[in-house]
Amino acid sequence: QVQLVESGGGSVQAGGSLRLSCAASGRTFSIYAMGWFRQAPGKEREFVAAITWGTGYSTYYADSVKGRFTISRDGAKNTVYLQLSSLKSEDTAVYYCNADRSISDSTAGRADYWGQGTQVTVSS
Repeated sequence: QVQLVESGGGSVQAGGSLRLSCAASGRTFSIYAMGWFRQAPGKEREFVAAITWGTGYSTYYADSVKGRFTISRDGAKNTVYLQLSSLKSEDTAVYYCNADRSISDSTAGRADYWGQGTQVTVSS
């Protein structure tokens, strides 16, 4: 089992920034990819960004956040970060971290492990 704990959410004005963190614990050796999804009120959960683990790594972004959000990782801490910049009101959502052996499953929302979510509220 892998446990994921998100932190860093909060309220910010449009144009502002936040950094989300997701710390993994447990059987972390089984993780190859970690990602972020978000769910706004009344909407389906949508992919935001993902990153692969290992010596080299690849990053993936939804078109809606490219150039504004940056995903990164700290392997020593088993933690993935999501830097949110130039925030817009439409970025308001609960942000969820996930982890999986497969980057495809992570980006498709079929990951085995999910965190509890952290709220991001952007006011205009």
